[in-house]
Amino acid sequence: MKFLLLTLITHTDPAVSAQQRFREVVDNAVLGEELGFDGYAVGERHEYPFISSAPPVVLSHIAALTSRIELWTGVTTLSLLDPVRAFEDYSTLDNLSGGRLTLIIGKGNGAAQAKLFHVTADDQWDRNRESYELFRRLWREPSVTWSGRFRPSLDDASVWPRPLQPALTVWHGSATSRESVDLAAQYGDPLFSANVTNPIEPYAALIDYYRERWAFHGHDQSSIQIGAGSAGYYAARTSQEAIDTYRPIFDRRLAMSRRLGLQPVFPTIEDAIERSSILVGSPQQVIDKIGRYHDRFGHSVMHLHADADGLTDKQHRATLELFQSEIAPAVRPLQGR
Repeated sequence: MKFLLLTLITHTDPAVSAQQRFREVVDNAVLGEELGFDGYAVGERHEYPFISSAPPVVLSHIAALTSRIELWTGVTTLSLLDPVRAFEDYSTLDNLSGGRLTLIIGKGNGAAQAKLFHVTADDQWDRNRESYELFRRLWREPSVTWSGRFRPSLDDASVWPRPLQPALTVWHGSATSRESVDLAAQYGDPLFSANVTNPIEPYAALIDYYRERWAFHGHDQSSIQIGAGSAGYYAARTSQEAIDTYRPIFDRRLAMSRRLGLQPVFPTIEDAIERSSILVGSPQQVIDKIGRYHDRFGHSVMHLHADADGLTDKQHRATLELFQSEIAPAVRPLQGR
C-alpha cells in the first residue's frame, strides 16, 4: 500500500497570513519526503475556508524543493476549468517535476465555486466528463480536432509544452456519485474514494459499483486500482493519549462545520473513532482499522491529513514518524484486489 499526505489548505486563523499558511504546506511536503511518504497531494477549492485555488502553482514550488515524493492533486476540479488551460498547467508541472505528477479529478463541491464559474447542478457532470475527455486527448495526442458544448472547438490544435509522461495516471475522486465511477470504469482509470464524511457503507457500495462497471467494460480485474481517504490521523503510544491530544482538534472541526451550516455526522470523537475512517489511537489500533477498511475496499493507496491542525510542530512530526516506523511497515504489504 502507498501512503499520501493530503492538504486542502484551509485558512481559518486570522493570526496566520496566507503566505505563512502556504509556507506550512510546503514545509509539510518537504517533511513528507524526508519521512518516506510516497506522495503529497494538494486539493483544489475556490471558496472559504480554503486557499487552494491554484494546485499546479503550489505543487511546482514543492517540486523545486523535493526530488522523490510524488505530486498529486486531490482533486483537480475539471468541471470548473478550461481543459486546454488545465493541460498547459499540468504538462508544465509534469516537466518541472521530472514526471512525478499524478492527478485525482472530480467535479468539485460547493455552491460558491459553482456560482463563481457559472456551473450549475444540471451541467456539472457533463462539464466534468467533457473536460476530462478533451484533457485526456490533449495529453496523449500531438494534435487534436475536437468540438463540444462548453468551450470553443479545436481544429488540428497542438498545445505546448508536451508532457514528460506520455500517459498520465488519472484517478477519479468520488464521495457518493456514480457519475465519477462510470467515467473511471469506462476509461479503465483508478478510483479514489473520499471516505471522509460518512460511515463506511456508502463508500463501500460505490466501490462495489465501480467493480461492476469495470467488469462491464471488459477491463482486466487484476489491473483495478482503488484509493481511499481518511478523516483524520493522530497516533500515540496509548489510545488515551491519542484521544486526549486529538479531542480539541476534533471539537474545533465540529464547531467550524456548524458555523458553515453543516450538521456533523459524527457528534463526538468517540463516535468518529468507532464509525468513521478517522485514525486516532495507538499504533496497533490504527493498523487494525486500516486492515478493516482494506478488507472491505481492497485499496492500494490511502491518504492521511498533511496539516498539523493544532498539533505542535513536535507532536506533528512525532506522529508522522510513528506512522512510518510502526504503522506503515505493518500495512504496506496489503495489496489492491
